[in-house]
Amino acid sequence: MNLAAATNENLAHTSNVLIYSSMAVYTLAFFAHIAEWVFGSRSKVGRTAAALTTEEAAAAAVKVEVAQKGGATAVLERPKIITRSAAGSRDVPDGPGAAGGTFKGDLYGRMAVSLTVLAFLVQAGGVVARAMSVQRAPWGNMYEFSITFSTVAVGAYLVLLVLKKNVRWMGLLLVTTVLLDLGIATTVLYTSSDQLVPALHSYWLWIHVSTAIICGAVFYIGAVATLLYLFRDSYENKIANGGEPGSFAHSVLSRLPAASTLDKFSYRINAAVFPLWTFTIIAGAIWAGDAWGRYWGWDPKEVWSFITWVAYAAYLHARATAGWKGRKAAYLALVAFGCWLFNYYGVNIFVTGKHSYAGV
Repeated sequence: MNLAAATNENLAHTSNVLIYSSMAVYTLAFFAHIAEWVFGSRSKVGRTAAALTTEEAAAAAVKVEVAQKGGATAVLERPKIITRSAAGSRDVPDGPGAAGGTFKGDLYGRMAVSLTVLAFLVQAGGVVARAMSVQRAPWGNMYEFSITFSTVAVGAYLVLLVLKKNVRWMGLLLVTTVLLDLGIATTVLYTSSDQLVPALHSYWLWIHVSTAIICGAVFYIGAVATLLYLFRDSYENKIANGGEPGSFAHSVLSRLPAASTLDKFSYRINAAVFPLWTFTIIAGAIWAGDAWGRYWGWDPKEVWSFITWVAYAAYLHARATAGWKGRKAAYLALVAFGCWLFNYYGVNIFVTGKHSYAGV
C-alpha cells in the first residue's frame, strides 16, 4: 500500500470516528433537551400563579401610567397581544418555550444548545475528513449525503439561533431525528470510501448536490414547524371551544409558539428555499445534458424531483389563495416534504434508474 492510499484510509477511519463521536455528543444533547422540557414544566398551581403574576404586573403598569399622567383621569385599555396571525386565526401569545420560563429549564436548554454546537462541529469534521479521504465532494452515495444532510440541518438551526429567532423549541425533535439519520447512515447506508463513476466527475456535483442538501435540510425545518403547528392549533381550538386540554398539552403544547407564529414560520422557511429547489432542478438538467446528452429523460429521480417541486409550488400557491390557509395548507406542506423524503429514500433504494450508480 502506497503512502497516499494509507493516508486516505486513515482519513476515512478518522471520519468514522468523528461521526460516531458526534452521535455520542448528540445523545448527551438529547438528554439535556429532555431535562429542559421536564424541568421547564409547571404544575397546575404553578401555571395559575404565573398567570396571576402576569395579571398583577399588568395592573401595576396601568397604575404607573395613571400616576405619570399626574393623577388625571384616563381611560386605559389593557395592552393587546399582536401576533403575525393569518386572517381568521386567533391572536394568542407565544408560549414561554421549552424551558417554560424557569431558571432550571433554561439552564438545561443552554447546555443542550452548547452540546449541539459541539456535536455539529465534530460531525462537520467527520464530513470534511470523508471528503479528504476520497478527494472529492463528500456526497457521492446515500451514506455521504445523509451525514452531510444532517450536518446542514443542524447548521441551519444554529444559524437561526444566532439570528435570535425563537426556535429552541425544535431542538429536541431536531436532535432526535439527527440521531436517527446518523444511525441509519452508519448501519444500513454505510459505503466505504470510493471514487465516483465518470458521469459524476463534474463541477456540477458541487453545485447540484450541495443545493439539494441545503434545500432538504431547510424543508425539514419547515416540516417540523408545520407538524408542531397542527398540534398547537388543535390545542388552541380546544381551549377556544371551552374544552380542557390534557396534562400533556398543558405541559408541552402550551410552551410552543402560537399556532399563527408556527404557521408563518413554516411558510416563510418553505417560501425562502423554494427558489433554490427550482435552481437545483435546473442545475441537474444542465448536468444531465453534459453527462448523458439530454436535459430531461423522465428518470425516476428527475420525475420525483419535479413532483416535489409541483407539491411545494401548490402549497405556496394555496397560501396565496383565500380558503387555503392554516391546516389545509399545512397538510399540503407535509405531503410536499413526504415527496422529498420518497425522492431521497424511496427512489434511491427501491427504484432503478440512471441515478443508481453508487448503490446506497
